[in-house]
Amino acid sequence: MSKSYDSVGLRSVMRSAAFLSAGVLAAPLLTGCGSPDEAGRPLAGQDIARTARAQVADGGTLRWAVDAVPETLNAFQADADAATTRIAQAVLPSMYRIDAQGRPQRDAGYLESAKVVGTEPKQVVLYKLSQQAVWSDGREIGAADFAAQWRALSGKDSAYWTARNAGYERIEKVERGDDDLEVRVTFSRPYADWRSLFSPLYPKDVMGTPDAFNDGARRKLKVSAGPFLVQKVDTKNHQVHLARNPRWWGKPARLSEITLTAVKRDERASALAAGKIDVAEVDPATAQRVDGAAGGAAGPPAAAVTGSGPAAEQALRAWARAHGLAEDKAEDKAVDKAVDKAVDKDTGKDSAEVKSGEDKNKDKAKAKPKSKPKDKSKGKAEDSGEDDTKALSDLREAVTEFQQQQKALRGVEVRRSLEPAYTQLALNGETGPLADERVRRAVARALDREELAELVLKPLGLPAEPVGSHLALSGQEIYADNSGALGGQDTAEARALLADAGWVLGGPVKEKEKEKGEKAAGAAGKKADRDSEDDDSTNVVREDDKAPAVTGRGETTRAAGSEHARNSAKSADGGHRLAQDGAQYRQAHPGGVPGAYAPTGTAAPKGTTAAAGTAGKALAKDGKALSLRFVLPSGPGSESLETVAERITKMLTKVGIRTEITKVSDESYFKDHIASGQYDLALYSWPASAFPATDARPIYAKPQPAADGSLSVEQNYTRVGTDQVDQLFDQALSTLDEGRSRSLLRKADSRIWAAAGSIPLYQRPQLTAVRKNVVNVGAFGFQTPVYEDMGFLKKSAKNSAAESAAESAKTPSGQAGSPSASASRE
Repeated sequence: MSKSYDSVGLRSVMRSAAFLSAGVLAAPLLTGCGSPDEAGRPLAGQDIARTARAQVADGGTLRWAVDAVPETLNAFQADADAATTRIAQAVLPSMYRIDAQGRPQRDAGYLESAKVVGTEPKQVVLYKLSQQAVWSDGREIGAADFAAQWRALSGKDSAYWTARNAGYERIEKVERGDDDLEVRVTFSRPYADWRSLFSPLYPKDVMGTPDAFNDGARRKLKVSAGPFLVQKVDTKNHQVHLARNPRWWGKPARLSEITLTAVKRDERASALAAGKIDVAEVDPATAQRVDGAAGGAAGPPAAAVTGSGPAAEQALRAWARAHGLAEDKAEDKAVDKAVDKAVDKDTGKDSAEVKSGEDKNKDKAKAKPKSKPKDKSKGKAEDSGEDDTKALSDLREAVTEFQQQQKALRGVEVRRSLEPAYTQLALNGETGPLADERVRRAVARALDREELAELVLKPLGLPAEPVGSHLALSGQEIYADNSGALGGQDTAEARALLADAGWVLGGPVKEKEKEKGEKAAGAAGKKADRDSEDDDSTNVVREDDKAPAVTGRGETTRAAGSEHARNSAKSADGGHRLAQDGAQYRQAHPGGVPGAYAPTGTAAPKGTTAAAGTAGKALAKDGKALSLRFVLPSGPGSESLETVAERITKMLTKVGIRTEITKVSDESYFKDHIASGQYDLALYSWPASAFPATDARPIYAKPQPAADGSLSVEQNYTRVGTDQVDQLFDQALSTLDEGRSRSLLRKADSRIWAAAGSIPLYQRPQLTAVRKNVVNVGAFGFQTPVYEDMGFLKKSAKNSAAESAAESAKTPSGQAGSPSASASRE
């Protein structure tokens, strides 16, 4: 299965899989960390070829690429994926949907009103449902459905195999109101994110019993209540068919059917060109290919396609590589063999000719025996020539096919926005050098986040601004740039923090460690930091399909030839310690909140300050060099992560931190490395939730020791957390004052920045290749798609649509392409 590899794989408005404790801990209230107007606007608006319904043709099948046919249609099960979410959005009710600014809005198609009608002694929310809202079997949506979903997700009955129950465990009872259209929900404890509940809402037939919940909605959904319904899950052909819902009471869907088809990401350009799909999320390389087709990019020189000789072959090879036709290593070998023959500098003859000539001369100098064996060298040269000819012929066929596909792709365009998710640099604070918060802060201060954002987003024509919050993105209600709690890029400050932590320039390195380093450089270090000016800062790159074997708490064994990049932090618990609050390093920040800002480092000890010409020299402590293991996935779609990682290693080199980049298989990346803590540095993404008090808490909760001696981390894969952050989340989750909840979350974010367990880098690009006559589909940004408006442009409307697109292109950069829309379907 293919996927986007710098994402955790969770949807943008997720419910956490972890059970959230709701105890409100006492904590001194922090003062001023931002104001409501700091949320700003989304950095990029939707790009969906927005078109009025009157200009959309009636009927047609939209073929939409997905990573895989979902294993389940139940969004509350552990193996639910992005396709599960897409189907749920199209076929099931949601009380609230997300608008263009990433904020929850009531869905008027299902809900006339919802409000808190009581707070004492208990919080009570009253839902008034739309009178027209019915399930596809004709039954009214009502209190019985709400009650069944609450019981299934409350966590009280372990027979339900649920992945998450956040919020539902706070409900005390669900009952009918004054009539069948009213539902009263009473909470046992206050719950600020009550709008996150019952979205999606499943029928009681699915939620009513454990058997129905566990198995009844995995491959079929008999009853639904959206503009579409699930017609068939075709596992043989890797498709899910959604058809119009004849009982849908809203504006009828323009499409007759939506077919979700599993297509690997690296095959989507070919599928689009062949007319097999109409819509597909694509990676930057594919997006550039589609852009090139639209611009009529030139093919290879004619002489390179039809000519002969080394010059023509080299020209064809260069063109093929530039267009991604020889990226695979195995293919590289064939291409090199075909078109990269060695040319003798003196004679100008190719290597096969030279070898053959030498053999002939040798033969003439010898007496020819009666039964002379066949000249092996000549045979090898002939075989090589045949192989070369075959490989070159194959390459020319591939180039021809590529050009044909490019012509077909002229009917496709890339619609682009920013995904409601951000990529972060994760720093594992459980053991090793990064268990010291000063080292984590030094890593953070070494990074130029603006440069990293530009590296990824600028070539795609998207706004390149670093993300300033762990809990929200620009435009969302609680967003505020709290990165000042840690500080921006400052090489001198980073070095001072490292010196304060005892990592000094030119410190003695034990001979054993030194030998290991030399082995690593010889066996796996051919690819190093290309721009480094000093051999001491070599960044080893290695392939590793397996996690290191765990030999004890905080200790691992490595494959031969690699350096032990993680050194266990020695403490009273046997070389293992939790990443704590860092109170011993805390100091007041002028005009700020005590403890919310990372302290500056102390001046480097005399004689250790980097002198001219020593920038990038590795640091050492206790006989060990400062080296961090940087783990990356290796599959298709991971190229941008590798580019970012290489730039980060260069930034770290400047302050004396070595890195060892380790590429692992996609299957093991999270399971064997991120989730299990077998890494020092890693790049992955988190979605931005409209309900961060609920969804972000398990990501930043302080890890707790379990009874068996292991560490319970929930979703906090960096293992860095503080009591203060936990308290602020609990308080934000338990107040019904929206202004106070927002303030508490912003303060929690400042604390998270100061702890430096994860460094938000940039909002992820959202690139969707769409056939040009498909409208109201594309890069949706924050907003929940409106499936009933999707369709194909009427032929009579094509000219006006082109004019509208030209006007949309004039929208100033950094502004939303459309006004913030409510989730109303009116």
